[in-house]
Amino acid sequence: MAGHSKWANIKHRKGAQDAKRSKVFSKVVKDIMVASRIGGPDPEANPRLRLAIEKAKAVSLPKDNLERAIKKGAGLLEGVEYEEVMYEAYGPGGVAILIECLTDNRNRTSPEIKAILSKRGIALAASGAAAHSFSRLGQVLVDAASTDEEELTLAALDLPVDDVLLDSDDSGTDVFQVLTEIGALEAVREGLETSGFTIKEYGLTWVPSVSVQVQGDDAEKLMAVLDAIDQNDDVQNLYANYEISDAEMERLAAN
Repeated sequence: MAGHSKWANIKHRKGAQDAKRSKVFSKVVKDIMVASRIGGPDPEANPRLRLAIEKAKAVSLPKDNLERAIKKGAGLLEGVEYEEVMYEAYGPGGVAILIECLTDNRNRTSPEIKAILSKRGIALAASGAAAHSFSRLGQVLVDAASTDEEELTLAALDLPVDDVLLDSDDSGTDVFQVLTEIGALEAVREGLETSGFTIKEYGLTWVPSVSVQVQGDDAEKLMAVLDAIDQNDDVQNLYANYEISDAEMERLAAN
């Protein structure tokens, strides 16, 4: 989320919340299918699927589409099988970029991502080249509007939590990002749910271990390439280790 969250803020200020509904539906359907394949089709026994279903309902995915995605993911209906693949690159200003995709055809996705980058003078980096600027952590996103920060912080003290940050999710909504080691993710999620906090999403994320300050022309070019990447239907998550001042963010949003 770190870095990526700022991208979400700018993206939504620029009006990208009006993105094509088909793109939104595609992402939530893939989430449902992968969750169902990994943990089974019963949302009561599969927390990841339960959260994926909640996200789908939030964007008004038709019930028939939702149920079909669950069955396809669990192998109860014939359908495509998605695989997770990540691409890495260095963008304007030396910013490290991680591009997580869910694809049913790697031979289609890879050339598309390469073309988006190449058009802007960027080449794919070797595996691990950009990822070394990030840490792989578990995260639980807690709804900020219904949460008292002090209560959440006190609850986190009793759990294996590394940090609690105020951030934004991909819809631009304020959330508290609760970070933990991967192996403690389920314990943290269960602990927060038991304490009555509203969980919006949970899973694995990439958090920058080092950040790069960008402004001016580099900032504009970086936003342009992130925007282009984000529009690809196979892209599920996008991370970048940049820092942009509030003033610069306002300037970019205005443009």
